[in-house]
Amino acid sequence: MDSVWMCAVPVATIWTSPESIRELDESGITNPMSMNRWIAAMTLEERFALCKENSIQSQLIYGEPVIVKEIQNGWAKVIAVWQRSVKNRFGYPGWVPVQQLKEAEPVGESNGVIRVDVSKCQLWNLDQTPTSIVLPFNTILPKVETTEEWVTVKTPDGKRLIRKQDVCEGSSIHHFEKYPASKAAERAVEFLDLPYFWGGMSSYGYDCSGLTYNMFKACGHFISRDASDQANEGIAIPIDSPDTWERGDLLFFADESTGKISHVGFYYGNGQMIHATSSKKGAIELRVLAETHYAKKLSAVRRYDKGAGSL
Repeated sequence: MDSVWMCAVPVATIWTSPESIRELDESGITNPMSMNRWIAAMTLEERFALCKENSIQSQLIYGEPVIVKEIQNGWAKVIAVWQRSVKNRFGYPGWVPVQQLKEAEPVGESNGVIRVDVSKCQLWNLDQTPTSIVLPFNTILPKVETTEEWVTVKTPDGKRLIRKQDVCEGSSIHHFEKYPASKAAERAVEFLDLPYFWGGMSSYGYDCSGLTYNMFKACGHFISRDASDQANEGIAIPIDSPDTWERGDLLFFADESTGKISHVGFYYGNGQMIHATSSKKGAIELRVLAETHYAKKLSAVRRYDKGAGSL
């Protein structure tokens, strides 16, 4: 029978299959785990190989729920229900080490939720000593109570504290304050030079659609996880009329040989794009679109605004 579990590490990778693991990925499937240590152990080429070899599908962040379909040899076949995808009508599918998950407890009366609104923040014990967990941007956890300085939250490890200044609060995951698409592009600027990471969905490293997904999430909207799905949402804007483009529009780029969507970024205004690129720089950058190799691959411009998406 299917059951609901939660991500129990700061970042858990959703693998294509248990066989996708390379020897150098062992530090990425442990509990506790360190994204910094795992990324630092890889060369740029080894990071890009995760894409070329189709090893990774996506990632989860702390407290994010998944449906567990089955468990085999220490691996859980999961569906990430907060990540909309055409791959499965319930969410994004893949495999996660069981040791990085915990079974979810029944949901009691809700006092609302919090979302981490800074790049990373410390999770604290109830006696105000630091835990070993640093929460990534956009972590969402159920709220217990709020004081002048602290918010008590429910986590996979029990009740813990987060500094009130590090979070925003909502009555549910659907009811955080909603901001326009232009704000999503502006939030992306906070992550300039963050390493590109294939499948990345955390502030330790994003891929192109992970960046757009998460910046919209930070603005109260859930859009699809992958660029190819995002390109079918929102409102079409003429690609040959850049004077009509607005900050926050999504720019989609297609493979010249197959015509398939292969990249996405935010239009930032004045001919500029902010995106997570797997080019030589391998990081989030703000560039003049016409000066990039992506310009000739532009295939669609889509506008998302209020009501951009929902679970």
